[in-house]
Amino acid sequence: MKKSILTLTLALMAFLSQAQEYTIPLWVGNPPLQSDQRLKEEVVSEGIVRISNVQIPAIEVYLPAKQISTGKAVVIFPGGGYGILAYDWEGTDFAKWLNSQGIAGIVVKYRLPISKSLTDPKEVPLMDAQRAIRLVRQNAAAWNIDPTKVGVMGFSAGGHLASTVSTQYKHEVDRPKDAIDTLSARPDFSILAYPVITFQEGAVHGGSRKNLIGDNASKELKDRFSGELNVNAETPPTFLVHAQDDKGVPIENSLLYYQALHKNGVKASLHIYPTGGHGFAFGLGKGAVESWRNVLLAWMKDL
Repeated sequence: MKKSILTLTLALMAFLSQAQEYTIPLWVGNPPLQSDQRLKEEVVSEGIVRISNVQIPAIEVYLPAKQISTGKAVVIFPGGGYGILAYDWEGTDFAKWLNSQGIAGIVVKYRLPISKSLTDPKEVPLMDAQRAIRLVRQNAAAWNIDPTKVGVMGFSAGGHLASTVSTQYKHEVDRPKDAIDTLSARPDFSILAYPVITFQEGAVHGGSRKNLIGDNASKELKDRFSGELNVNAETPPTFLVHAQDDKGVPIENSLLYYQALHKNGVKASLHIYPTGGHGFAFGLGKGAVESWRNVLLAWMKDL
């Protein structure tokens, strides 16, 4: 009996070891819209790994074993109010979980607009998000990924970034281009967990808006970065999850985005749980919201 258990354990370890991890910088050399001030990235691990002042944006790629791969990939944007990245809580933990479901998980360490090294801060997170999606498509064959099944997943402010790249994937800024820029940055689907969506008064998450576009932003900028105002028929199918008792980002953010998707004929799935608060991530110990990942998996299979 013990020998059988040992054999099974070793077989499982061998199977899991076939999963692969990579870390790849988003840009070659100095990233666009960034001056070289030799600032240092900061990483604090106190229960949650929090990264701030990102200077070398990158993707951390988690690939499932080929035997269980579905060909799907999810590009993940951790939240943190555009001030920090909750890198494991809303990033690598989910990439590893997705791997167990046969889905590639790619965590984006994107630059944050409060960094003093950035020359046009409001444009940088979206630029990094577009680049991450394009890099996944460039490496799709090598990573056993179907380039038509590359989605995004974002939490809180990361959800704002995911919705922004879902609606502004064609947005361009003046910068040097390379061959990767010829690839599409449009996500094939979008997963938004307790997302910041609107920069309009009434439901705005003030910290995210302040960090991205400042306290005295014009109406034009507020409109541009309000996801519900930029949805059209080409916006990808979207899954939204939120808690009714979220005191950080009001549920109106998800409701507004869902209404815009529905109005434009985009397939969308909205899930509101009575409790869970803000930043529930896996939802463990938070009641009914704990099952949201199972609902998500069913939605992804039905895409």
